Amino acid sequence: MLEGLAENAPKAAAVGLYDGAGAMRTEMEYQAKRIQTEPFKYASDGQMRKPSPEEKAIVERGAIGVAKFRKDDDGCDTSVGFSNTGYAMLAGRRVPIPLIANSINSGTSFMQKQPFVRKARTAGGKKAADVMKKSITDYLEKNTGGK
Repeated sequence: MLEGLAENAPKAAAVGLYDGAGAMRTEMEYQAKRIQTEPFKYASDGQMRKPSPEEKAIVERGAIGVAKFRKDDDGCDTSVGFSNTGYAMLAGRRVPIPLIANSINSGTSFMQKQPFVRKARTAGGKKAADVMKKSITDYLEKNTGGK
């Protein structure tokens, strides 16, 4: 049984990480849907504005990605986010989706911050850990023939 656990542990960890990343991706999509908007207006004289509905739509459509797994002797990790999600058209201009997501998340000199990524990490962290534990346990039980 121990030999079976040793053989299946790396694959079980990868399956668990994949499922956990999926849970975080789902939570990030949920938090992106909760971004508050208001019709676009230019912010002047130190005023702040909320993201426009068009900016929110770009973030929602912006295919939140899961990075390729990085494996080393200590384990395996990945990240979930907007890093390489491409470009979108906004007011007739081609803009990077990560720029819009970061502007909404962290705020700018003219846009109020709405930290949806932090909220996703806070709310989704426990869910992802639970999904990972269940996934790893299920995989090992299925592939080692025992409980």
